[in-house]
Amino acid sequence: MNRRALKLKEEECGLCHRADSNPDTYGQKCQRGKLCVHENCLYHASGLVQRGKDEEGFYGFLYPDIRQALKRAVQKTCCVCGCKGASIACQGRKCTKNFHFPCGSEKGCIYQFFGEFKSFCWKHRPVQRMRRRQQQAETICIVCLETMPGKPSYSAMVCPACKHAWFHRDCIQGHALRAALYHFRCPRCRDMGTFQREMFRMGIKIPDRDAAWEEDGAFSDQYDRHSHCDASCCLYVGGREQFADDGPWQLLLCNSCGSQGTHRRCSSLGATKGTWECEDCAEPTGADTNTFLRGVWLSPNGSGFTFVSGSWFLKFLNSV
Repeated sequence: MNRRALKLKEEECGLCHRADSNPDTYGQKCQRGKLCVHENCLYHASGLVQRGKDEEGFYGFLYPDIRQALKRAVQKTCCVCGCKGASIACQGRKCTKNFHFPCGSEKGCIYQFFGEFKSFCWKHRPVQRMRRRQQQAETICIVCLETMPGKPSYSAMVCPACKHAWFHRDCIQGHALRAALYHFRCPRCRDMGTFQREMFRMGIKIPDRDAAWEEDGAFSDQYDRHSHCDASCCLYVGGREQFADDGPWQLLLCNSCGSQGTHRRCSSLGATKGTWECEDCAEPTGADTNTFLRGVWLSPNGSGFTFVSGSWFLKFLNSV
């Protein structure tokens, strides 16, 4: 039991004293030996400067500087939880409040992720302003589609460009982390410049990278080419997964959907047949006439439909 408690203590962030590792809230957890800190706690620790290159220390924060920041934080008390180790100071004029990163988030503090990475307590944080006639008692979050207040607050935000797109802070933050800098824009009016500047000011973290759906081969399966015979009876001795570059065992893919394939011989396709379509994509043929003969719906005067037998309709067409 003591060993387990010791292990959990070693994994705690030295700046906020929490072992949580949710990257959406804390950023990445950085660990080297007994030194463990959250990415977001690092960026907003008072007096901590990036003196190294990006690949040095943790994101350019050198290890000796981080240890000095830990020593300074021990002397400060968090104005939210009352515990020692508050590493973040409010940048409001003459404000003396200090707090831990997660404590500040829970209380409504705002952390800016650009420029000087300033932090503000709930009394000095930036706010959005709207005319009274543009506010609503209730509206819909454009991200989660749940109801929300139609008045700007810490948790309720609005697009500065169109003034019509409302969203919860947590919802737009999640969207920003996935869309990232090159794809993050207002979900409604699609504005990017004005929208991003306002979101940065209001403490939304927008990573400087490509969108999550463009990274790590997220759509690599979309580039996989169909590569087996789907004929009801495959005749190739090598099996459905094998095929040749040409000849009777060449694999042809459906010319319309590309998601079905057949060996030429399996579908009785000659060497001169250049394209092929699967049953789902092929135009109706004589084999489909039986279905048609069951009946059709006619609208002779545009006011309603009348069902007649398919055989009667064919005789009608032949008599015209």
